[in-house]
Amino acid sequence: MKILLTGATGYIGKRILPLLIEQGHYVVCCVRDKNRFYYPQEFEKNIKVIEVDFLNSETLASIPNDIDAAYYLIHSMSGTATNYDELESISANYFIDKINKTNARQVIYLSGIVNDKSLSKHLSSRKAVEDILKKGTIPTTTLRAGIIVGSGSASFEIIRDLVNKLPVMITPKWLNTKCQPIAISDVLEFLTKSLLNPKTYNQSFDIGGPDILTYKQMLLEFAKAKKLTRYIYTIPVMTPKLSSYWLYFVTSTSYKLASALVSSMKVEVVCKDNRINSLLGVQPITYTQALERALIKINEDAVVSSWKDSLISGQFKGNVANYLKIPKKDCFRDRRKKEIINREYTIEKIWSIGGQTGWYYGDWLWNLRGFIDKIFGGVGTRRGRTHKNEIHPGDALDFWRVVYANKEEGKLILYAEMKLPGEAWLEFKIINNVLYQAATFRPKGILGKLYWYSVLPFHGFIFNGMIKNLAS
Repeated sequence: MKILLTGATGYIGKRILPLLIEQGHYVVCCVRDKNRFYYPQEFEKNIKVIEVDFLNSETLASIPNDIDAAYYLIHSMSGTATNYDELESISANYFIDKINKTNARQVIYLSGIVNDKSLSKHLSSRKAVEDILKKGTIPTTTLRAGIIVGSGSASFEIIRDLVNKLPVMITPKWLNTKCQPIAISDVLEFLTKSLLNPKTYNQSFDIGGPDILTYKQMLLEFAKAKKLTRYIYTIPVMTPKLSSYWLYFVTSTSYKLASALVSSMKVEVVCKDNRINSLLGVQPITYTQALERALIKINEDAVVSSWKDSLISGQFKGNVANYLKIPKKDCFRDRRKKEIINREYTIEKIWSIGGQTGWYYGDWLWNLRGFIDKIFGGVGTRRGRTHKNEIHPGDALDFWRVVYANKEEGKLILYAEMKLPGEAWLEFKIINNVLYQAATFRPKGILGKLYWYSVLPFHGFIFNGMIKNLAS
């Protein structure tokens, strides 16, 4: 079967793609930027990658008509706090208009549980998208999930950050809200078993695990799984805005995502029934089992996808290709070079930079810069990196975004997502056993120039130590 997969670079999209290929399907992957889409070479015969921007109707012309089914896995929370619901409606309308003209027999949409009478803006938007898709002529299957628990999921990473960093938590009262978490493995099983299954056509299903827990219980269960003692106290006076800032400063989440999540966490997300379990023969695992699996994946450095690599996690805008060419005019540069002894060893060190490995020199200064960035509304360094020694274009790396990574060539280019009065690049390349390291800054106005000269004294200290340790 030929399956259209939207959101192929997203958290769910990256995980369902290998499952669809394993089941023998040919997958047409919709991405906004081909440069950000990495896939194993063995997938090449079973996929087609097309660039589609669902906010631009003209780009949908590249979607083939001979598809058998389509997964709609698009969410637009990367928009501003006031208009992401509008973006989601626009995307859904353009999508269904195009799909109606194809041979598709089914559309599968992953939404949120919307059983509460009072919904957040985030959940209302998901429900509105569901209604738009149902207006199409193609049978639609909607799977409504609450908190998805898996290595790299936004919810799981927030729980992990809070428990790992705070022995004592003073928390907002919404931590007593009930929800029904579900393991990422079960979400994927529901998604794949619903595919071209007539029993699921034109229906909406709630999917969840067997446990109904409060967010406080979820945090304490995670602490138990990590063998940590944690104390949590809830107070009624913390406003949604303060709650959002609390999540933003303590965890790796962006403020926009924190705001959307906080508004949703005040709403109960509990399944009305579990009839789809018997319909598809799926027996969801418990929250504790989901945690165990996620922690194993993290310990084995086998995280398939992470929300941190999505564009919503930072300040990055546009396609990776727009940032590949490092400017020369009206820029400040710090250039250094050093002879290396072992090319492969040096490349491995470069490919492991950031995250838990650090920056090979002056880590406390990098962390200080990350803290300052967080204060001014930036991403800080808490995103880390998804893999310990694997890098692909589009990946997040602390407060950088990978725009080019070629091991054979020995070249890596990073673009800064920190708050800056200008733009910055950091480049590493190896030519004839010489490591070249260059930091480039294009200032924006007088503030940009003042910024460069204010940090110039630290550059000699940091960048000289970095290249020396990378080359040693």
